[in-house]
Amino acid sequence: MCGIAGMIDFEQDLREREKTLLEMQSVLRRRGPDEDGIYLSPRAALAHVRLCVVDPENGRQPMTARRNGQTCTLVYNGELYNTPELRRELTEAGWEFDGHSDTEMLLKACMEWGPACVDRLNGIFAFAVWDGETLFLARDRMGVKPLFYSVTADGTLVFASEIKAILRHPDIPPEVDAEGAAELLLIGPGRTPGQGVFRNVRELLPGQCGVFDREGLRLWNYWKLTARPHLENEADTVAHVRCLVRDAIRRQLVSDVPIGTFLSGGLDSSVISAVAAETLGERGERLRTFSVDYRENDRYFTAGKFQPSADGPYIEAMADCLDTLHTNVVLDPVQVAAALDDAAEARDLPGMADVDSSLLLFCREVRGDVTVALSGECADEIFGGYPWFRDPAVRAENGFPWAQSTAWRASFLTPEYAQGLDADELVRQRWQKTLAETDCLDDDTPEQKRVRRLTRLNMDWFMQTLLDRKDRMSMWSALEVRVPFCDWQIVEYLYNVPPALRELGGQEKGLLRSAAADWLPKSVLHRKKSPYPKTVHPIYLETVARRLRRLLDDGNSPLFALVRREALENLLTYESPWPWYGQLMSRPQTIAYFLQMDHWLRAYQVQLL
Repeated sequence: MCGIAGMIDFEQDLREREKTLLEMQSVLRRRGPDEDGIYLSPRAALAHVRLCVVDPENGRQPMTARRNGQTCTLVYNGELYNTPELRRELTEAGWEFDGHSDTEMLLKACMEWGPACVDRLNGIFAFAVWDGETLFLARDRMGVKPLFYSVTADGTLVFASEIKAILRHPDIPPEVDAEGAAELLLIGPGRTPGQGVFRNVRELLPGQCGVFDREGLRLWNYWKLTARPHLENEADTVAHVRCLVRDAIRRQLVSDVPIGTFLSGGLDSSVISAVAAETLGERGERLRTFSVDYRENDRYFTAGKFQPSADGPYIEAMADCLDTLHTNVVLDPVQVAAALDDAAEARDLPGMADVDSSLLLFCREVRGDVTVALSGECADEIFGGYPWFRDPAVRAENGFPWAQSTAWRASFLTPEYAQGLDADELVRQRWQKTLAETDCLDDDTPEQKRVRRLTRLNMDWFMQTLLDRKDRMSMWSALEVRVPFCDWQIVEYLYNVPPALRELGGQEKGLLRSAAADWLPKSVLHRKKSPYPKTVHPIYLETVARRLRRLLDDGNSPLFALVRREALENLLTYESPWPWYGQLMSRPQTIAYFLQMDHWLRAYQVQLL
């Protein structure tokens, strides 16, 4: 994985903007500490920072290739999992290769097939290719890798892997208007698809690509979820899923550097670890696995509806079953609270509070042993693992099932931002837009339509929040994390599997459990879903509450221009019946969210409009 940034300008000589380009590159350094490079021409300025994972000698960027009078330069962040197949095609078309990097293959694929190359790619990516007249931009189908952009008032296109790099351009100030404020308070820590929260900062959508030339920026979707009849019986469906999942995991184990897996003892990470252990075993290697826990969590953990069991026994069972080299990273709650500021800077926005900061600290420890890790994110969105897929009371609600608290959220806005804002209508319009864009068949049952819509809502919204989190928290320590369940072929197939088959055996993700039946111990195979673990130590709540108390007593925070002091006062003692963002953010995390917002406003010198 890497970081990319660049500018395209058809009027000014960008060679005079080298200092700006270097500043954009410098703030991305954590994403790629191994190498860096720039490309400068009158019309294009491109920057790259590299984390060496595959073919360190021949994958340097920006990379330029020439053929038949055509010259193209690429900056690319990602990993392609069908590189061998595409290289064979290109070799048959007459291309020669200097190494085995996917960077070289991607550049030559762009030159051979033009924009249509994205249809052939299986992987996670965000890239830009300059041919001297036109810039081509693209992002992977699931949106695993980020790509933000802005077009300045004088027509310069600025793009980067992270918002912080875009804000280094002198013509893109860190401004947040009423729309951005609504994102923070009504949608956050999620974002409306394509929104960058900062004024005039946008994000390329998953499955989107485009060109920028003298006529401006033109974007289009090269992929979308499409409804098709499901024609396979139960046995064939189980076998098909097993094949897709195994293939995705095995492909994503390609690496020239140490690799491991995250292991929580839940179904998703255990499936990945089982296939990874088998695959590495075939090479004579032993899998490294990593789990996260918190000091004294065994003392304070209480089973509940959304966290029915602690991870420890299941992690131990899997590590023993697979004979992995296992590391259990134990975090201190005070340390997790202290890392909230770093997590906000990693994400460029207030995020999922300690759910972010703990992952940031965890990834830092993992990076000491491996450079690449596989993680189980997105299986719940694809296979229907969340409570709202199965709970009729939640599914019947209008709006986003993980944020049923719009009125409470709106109560935090100061009168200046609340005036004239219909919070319920704003959220409802975004929710309805996603439903309207959901592809269904004419003969879908009501249940099938409901599941398709929930899948689309989860993929476009909730999953993107988790992918944001995973990318920024891991890349803060230059750890490349791959997510096999985000393989687009798995997603396309599962989108059309009927609800009854998804829930084989009457349990959430029953189809995945059936497909993995002989990979896992029975206790793990049938374990009820348990989310990413949070610290439940009372000292964490005490720490963040004390910090918010100091903020209120000081009275000088820029936060008070956006958020009502009275609402923050109430937050110190009031436990809302609604979580701020799904089961992941209750009162301690909501307090921490506003602490992150305060730090973000200061650190980024945000101008509230």
